[in-house]
Amino acid sequence: MLKQRTIKSLVQTTGIGLHSGKKVYLTLRPAGIDQGIIFRRTDVPSPDIKIAADAVVSTQLATMIASPEAPDVTISTIEHLMSALCGLGIDNVIVEVSAPEIPIMDGSSAPFVYLIQSAGIQEQNAAKKFIKIKKPVMYQHEDKIAKLLPYNGFRLDFTIKFDHAVLDKTNPQHRCEFSSQYYIDEVARARTFGFMKDLEVMRELNLALGGSMDNAIVVDDYRILNADGLRYEDEFVRHKVLDAVGDLYVLGHPIIGEFVGYKAGHMMNNMLIRELMKDTSAYEIVTYEEAEHSPVTFTVPAWN
Repeated sequence: MLKQRTIKSLVQTTGIGLHSGKKVYLTLRPAGIDQGIIFRRTDVPSPDIKIAADAVVSTQLATMIASPEAPDVTISTIEHLMSALCGLGIDNVIVEVSAPEIPIMDGSSAPFVYLIQSAGIQEQNAAKKFIKIKKPVMYQHEDKIAKLLPYNGFRLDFTIKFDHAVLDKTNPQHRCEFSSQYYIDEVARARTFGFMKDLEVMRELNLALGGSMDNAIVVDDYRILNADGLRYEDEFVRHKVLDAVGDLYVLGHPIIGEFVGYKAGHMMNNMLIRELMKDTSAYEIVTYEEAEHSPVTFTVPAWN
């Protein structure tokens, strides 16, 4: 049986909030079978927030969640952590955070991957549940497109288009077959990116106060400003793949199907999974009694 997973032990880290610029404490705790991914604010009394498509209350600049019982108590910038949890196949975990946003770390999901690896991965005696796409589902806004297609595996095909001197020099498309190993090696280290002119405007609005070249690729009109350059030749589009993995995992289960994104972002990704949830004939929940029959590979690394 392909089993559900949690982490073996509690693990903690600290970082800064992208928008507040303030220190944030993050704790991951093991969770029980079928408990799912639970977010919890420790700085204010509030109900837990269980991950689901309709838990997302904003997608402006980042993915933000809240519970219906306390809609004003939000947690933002969850997508990189969610991406790492999907990448390592974690089904059940409690995420505690001391602020309204997950720490930005280095702008990728690699620090969260390392955090989960440090905690260890524990298989649980229950079948892992997948959302299998049965028919095409699409969301389109102007020329932006996000869609899910039937496919026996988890494939991602993302294309960016910015009409920018720097971004257009890199490969605008990344297509891959998802597996834990591919995710760790080829996706997790891709950092978020932004434009210097936008950063200046956001700071005037008291946003992105924690943003820097330590946690993002920053470009002006002509060049990358980071002294160390890019981690991957196509790091820009790989980060969009990273975001999509995290945004889709808000469904609470990994997908069996193909995701296609063209100029899509957090809003498009969330609207897509909301469209999916509206049509119960478009998907089914499946499990695998024999792990080797699963079309998506979640390896248990040797360091466990």
